[in-house]
Amino acid sequence: MAPSRTDDQDFGSYEEPKISYDINVPYKPPSGEYELRTKERTEFPDYLPVWESGLWFDDFPIFEYHDPALRADQSKPHLFSEGVKSTPITPKMGTILTGVKLDNLSQEAKDELALLVSERKVVVCREQSDFLHKGPAFQVEFMEYFGKLSHQPVTGAVKGFPQFHIIHRDGNKEEIANFFKHKTTSTIWHHDVSYERQPPGYIMLGILACPDVGGDTVVADMAEAYNRLSPAFQNMINGMQAVHTSENLIGMARKARGQVRSDPIDSVHPVVRVHPVTGEKALFINMEWPKEYIGLKDEESQVVVKYLLDHIRMGHDFQARVHWEKHSVVIFDGRTTLHTATVDYDNADKARHLFRLAAMTEVPLSVADAERGQN
Repeated sequence: MAPSRTDDQDFGSYEEPKISYDINVPYKPPSGEYELRTKERTEFPDYLPVWESGLWFDDFPIFEYHDPALRADQSKPHLFSEGVKSTPITPKMGTILTGVKLDNLSQEAKDELALLVSERKVVVCREQSDFLHKGPAFQVEFMEYFGKLSHQPVTGAVKGFPQFHIIHRDGNKEEIANFFKHKTTSTIWHHDVSYERQPPGYIMLGILACPDVGGDTVVADMAEAYNRLSPAFQNMINGMQAVHTSENLIGMARKARGQVRSDPIDSVHPVVRVHPVTGEKALFINMEWPKEYIGLKDEESQVVVKYLLDHIRMGHDFQARVHWEKHSVVIFDGRTTLHTATVDYDNADKARHLFRLAAMTEVPLSVADAERGQN
């Protein structure tokens, strides 16, 4: 069903969950008092989350995908034009670009940006005020160059643009304290919406406001995590598959009587996927969406999954911490990274406000499918 526009939904009363499913994500609409207070405190009031009624999204149909990185000039002359500076975050992963104007990129430069994201896993573009002030329609069009955009099933979006996922926290010190009464950490290592049949490959975060210190995102290189495993262990997991589902997300929203815009989605994905641009093999496993590992008994999957997640969590030598700065735009590769937010800040003075746009790419390519394609 195509999305339709109606008046904002009246939610009335709701059942407040004991703690948030994810401390970074609001699952119920803010009150009018909240909106009034925060609009006075943000440079981007149009990006405060809204929940519009009358929206419903059926499962996204399979589509043919052509990656713009595959047609890029390897030397990237259009992206690295005069005045552009590139600084690595770590030797193997992460690049900070200064001097780039995303709002003025040519098609050739966008192709080269896609290639850089594929190669370096995460690209941080500083000083993108002009791009962020271009507005949601411009940003949607920009990201549609990299793939079809996913729609948000439960969380707040930009009014009229359900492709946006809005994260906004302002003065929620009490909420954070309550969360940590029940949890030891806010860390959730995840891929964004990996339950989609064609999960996002290029993901943009626009940093609208952030604390001076804290609230960073940590990114892990899943290709390097795979490479660190022994050949025997790699061979064991190369053929594994997992069922990724959004049923917990939908269930928590319904419990809070929040808006739900789609039924739960289940997709079967390989535990090891192959990147179509770089050819890298990468772990495709996370803490949020997989619910079942096909072919393994419960006890077996618990052992294998715990080992892999512990391997990722402790792999500080294949992780990068991305420091937020206001007006930055971050683009990362959803095929070969995991990430987690860090709730280590007190935002009594400054909000943590950002948007996400997620461009869906190919159906994840298994090791066996990649090998058959090479023969």
